Amino acid sequence: MQPGKIHIIGIAGVGMSATAVLLKDAGWRVTGSDAESYGPTKGVLERAGIAFKTGYTPENIPADTDCFMVGRNAKLAPEENAEVAAAAASGKPRYSFPEMLARLTAGRENLVVAGSYGKSTTTSLAAHILRHTGLDAGYFVGAEPVASAWLPAPAALGTANEFVLEGDEYPSAHDDPRAKFLHLHPHDVLLTSVVHDHVNVYPTFESYEEPFRKLAALIPDDGLVVACADEAGALALAKDSGKRVITYGLRDSGAEYLATDIRYGERTRFTLVAGGTPLGEIETSLLGMHNVENIAGAAAWTLAREQAPFGAVARAIADFPGVRRRLDNLAPASRVPVLEGFGSSYEKARAAIEAVLLHFKGRRLVIVFEPHTFSWRNRASLRWYDDIFTGAAEVFVLPPATQGASTHEQLDHGEIMARIGETARPYEGPEATAAALKGDDVVLVLTSGDLEGTLGALVAAVATRFS
Repeated sequence: MQPGKIHIIGIAGVGMSATAVLLKDAGWRVTGSDAESYGPTKGVLERAGIAFKTGYTPENIPADTDCFMVGRNAKLAPEENAEVAAAAASGKPRYSFPEMLARLTAGRENLVVAGSYGKSTTTSLAAHILRHTGLDAGYFVGAEPVASAWLPAPAALGTANEFVLEGDEYPSAHDDPRAKFLHLHPHDVLLTSVVHDHVNVYPTFESYEEPFRKLAALIPDDGLVVACADEAGALALAKDSGKRVITYGLRDSGAEYLATDIRYGERTRFTLVAGGTPLGEIETSLLGMHNVENIAGAAAWTLAREQAPFGAVARAIADFPGVRRRLDNLAPASRVPVLEGFGSSYEKARAAIEAVLLHFKGRRLVIVFEPHTFSWRNRASLRWYDDIFTGAAEVFVLPPATQGASTHEQLDHGEIMARIGETARPYEGPEATAAALKGDDVVLVLTSGDLEGTLGALVAAVATRFS
């Protein structure tokens, strides 16, 4: 596919902005539009020098556009969005971002990292290890790695044959119900977990599992499935795939690559064992048991593929600075840390909570929670609130987001508060929340949004009060 001029509608989405960076790297001229832009994706586009219009209108589309890339969010349905309708009426080709990713990575040897949780960090780790050890691998992450010399952006084309991609099971486009990762022609798949999620799309576990089975079926005969032995869904699917399987884990599960002797701290350390033989020690600044698991998975794939020796892998992991919105401290100068977690599902939120409880023992945990994704707002998920915030002293809860509310059985603020119980408090803004904190607290923000535009103000209020 020869580079030309592409117009991206919904450009400020996480996957859309990362794909826009790849397109620019590949020589495309990129324009775009979105209803709004905030947080990491805004910075990604600015640093890449990609300007876009705010608001949707047919006038945003340059006359010399060769093709379009259109996002899937609720505001981009052709019958509701005049700019999308104009793109369709133009007769020019329209692609979803996974379709474009497939074209950009055609002919490469792709590792697709898939699963209900852990994808972004594990993808970033695998790409970081390859590039840290001198291989100019391509990569695509559905989040923003903390900028470093090795991963300066969420995506890069690279020049090596290897390409590491985060693969998502969510549908590709309004007119394409296929899971996004089914476009990505995997050579290997790293499977972190298969736990029922996206209940608005996949009402049963069996329907959720189906695209993962289809993904495994795409792996060639010489490909690998690298699976977490600690997660029953991932392990079962890997064993049923008929492919060569490599396992990793933390527990004594018979995994081929096992993280043992884990010592949690400011720099967590553990020993990686392969086939019963200790390879050596790995250290990391990442928080939580789940991140030790993510590291074990990325290391298992790298070592099984003989991409680098253990010492080089360990040095790369020690230098890995993390992924934004994955427990990074937004207020490093404050006595009360404000950690941001990407709490888009039960498992992701619970992993973040357990990591904070593990690393900040003896401190009161205060959570600021925004039910932003469909999963948190759907009545079928109401039971999640029974125990998700176990260990928290207080939970400040924002009203659920309203975008797409009519497409599913939406919960309201009162129902969520009542289900959480006595620890629940209404979120009344940055200053009120900061005033309710104590000096030995630690704050965990759980959202896939920006607290209705108040996240920055909350961080500033806490940092000022506890400087």
